[in-house]
Amino acid sequence: MHLLSSPSSSNPPNFSLFSASQTPNPLSKFTFRIPTLPLHSSPYSLPAPPPPRCSSRDSPTPVLDPFPVNATVSTESQSNDVPPETESAKRELVVRRPAMEVSGEGDAGDAATTVLDAGLAELAKKMPIFEPETAESGVKEKPLAVNLDLALYRAKILTRNFRYAEAEQILEKCIYYWPEDGRAYVALGKALSKQSKTAEARAVYEKGCQATQGENPYIWQCWAVLETKMGNVRRARELFDAATVADKKHIAAWHGWGVLELKQGNIKKARHLLAKGLKFCGGNEYVYQTLALLEAKANRYEQARYLFSQATRCNPKSCASWLAWAQLEMQQENNRAARQLFEKSIQASPKNRFAWHVWGMFEINIGNVDKARKLLKIGHALNPRDPVLLQSLALLEYKNSTANLARQLFRRASELDPRHQPVWTAWGWMEWKEGNIETARKLYQKALSINSTSETAARCLQAWGVLEQRVGNLSAARRLFRSSLNINSQSYVTWMTWASLEENQGNAVRAEEIRDLYFQQRTEVVDDASWVMGFLDIIDPALERIKNILRLDQSSKEMQQDALRTIVGANESNIDEEPVSPSSNSNDMESESGFDVDAFVKEKLSLDPSKLEVQMVTSRPFPVNRSRV
Repeated sequence: MHLLSSPSSSNPPNFSLFSASQTPNPLSKFTFRIPTLPLHSSPYSLPAPPPPRCSSRDSPTPVLDPFPVNATVSTESQSNDVPPETESAKRELVVRRPAMEVSGEGDAGDAATTVLDAGLAELAKKMPIFEPETAESGVKEKPLAVNLDLALYRAKILTRNFRYAEAEQILEKCIYYWPEDGRAYVALGKALSKQSKTAEARAVYEKGCQATQGENPYIWQCWAVLETKMGNVRRARELFDAATVADKKHIAAWHGWGVLELKQGNIKKARHLLAKGLKFCGGNEYVYQTLALLEAKANRYEQARYLFSQATRCNPKSCASWLAWAQLEMQQENNRAARQLFEKSIQASPKNRFAWHVWGMFEINIGNVDKARKLLKIGHALNPRDPVLLQSLALLEYKNSTANLARQLFRRASELDPRHQPVWTAWGWMEWKEGNIETARKLYQKALSINSTSETAARCLQAWGVLEQRVGNLSAARRLFRSSLNINSQSYVTWMTWASLEENQGNAVRAEEIRDLYFQQRTEVVDDASWVMGFLDIIDPALERIKNILRLDQSSKEMQQDALRTIVGANESNIDEEPVSPSSNSNDMESESGFDVDAFVKEKLSLDPSKLEVQMVTSRPFPVNRSRV
């Protein structure tokens, strides 16, 4: 660092910045004299220093700057403008600071500054900008976030229309541009799962968990569901656990884990998980519905009704809760209550295919064929790509109309979804009843070629075994029964059918052995009712209400009347106090509840029930798979 020299000195003396003080006072400080530029520029005044450069490669500018090398100061100018320095002034440090604003420069100063700024701007355009490398460093231009929502919606529509390839391309682009968003991984994994590409779906879920650092519970939960379908129970438990760790308020993980334990026969563990879901997430219709089904299975119907009412209060638009409750009343032959619940399910979700289908089956069971046909046709008109509705309609027409019409409906259903096993099985059953044995065998083969390890495959093998038994192929029938039991060893019908075959052949000892085998291997779940009081205390502290729910000494009519009270209580209305007979099979639904199906369909769905016809598409016969079972 150089210091200002005196006029009489030719070489500037070198002073150390931290030199010893000349005064004994230790609190003395350096005296800085800041030169003041004159208001009017002189021909010998120092030029203003250039602004500091912005390049990151430059060294930091020192606080104390020396004079420019090419700047000269004459003795004459110093004598005119600067007062003569004393001896003490030689030891003083002089700091030259750049003047940010100098008045009096006029237009010339402004023009110089403008030219300088323009030059720096051009230089800045050519300078590279260095940024830390991130996961998005390879993306040149990231689209707006709204494009992600639009792309996900488009992929959803394409998946519904079975255009999986286009949907996958869109979702892969979403993952490329937004790797931190978990929705694209979930949608892509589900699309691959629907195509039975389980290995690819598993890889997508694993990649998503890594990209989101394990903090997205939806990916964990979908991965767990995939592993459950593949039979990897232990792995599924680990993934459900990871989902609850990522977010303990993720109710789908608690519910899915509880359902998994139910299927494994761990009733106590399932209730514990479902109770945790209610504790962390609050009331949820799916949890209440599952608990209600548990109570119904244990023949605790009043508790089941109470839990169903809680489910419908949590979400009055939950069609699944209304349907499950209606099926409970169907089993108890409370037809009037069941109809009211079906009406509630349709009002909650007018286009729900399950609601129309189950209601139609209910009407078939009680003999209302015309009403059932109308309900199934309405459901098909609202869901033209659903094969289940056409399958049930085909069976209805076979029983009450002609086999040719039923055959057309079966063919149409198989074209809508060629991988839907129940359609092929039901079609084969009909052909067997019509005496077309070879056609029935081919249809059963087609059903098994889709999936030979599912529950539907077990039923198909059992039906095929009955066919072979009737035509006298007893060895083939035994092999088919054994194959069916290898898939589902809990099927009472299959065990008893096999025992009946042996008994008809005079093998009474073998028939008794088969019956004993069924009772030995049967999985009987013993449910404990001790949890009910404590659990209901959690979800409803009203003790008097709980005591009323747990009354088990009611007569049949009183129980049916309480069922109606509970249903209407959930909807805040009143009912007639007249008890309902368990055999009440009135066909006039509108007069019972005031709900007009035809008017509802016209108003809400813009459909004319009198003009509903199923469009038949005549095409080539079904493909035949001649592979052996």
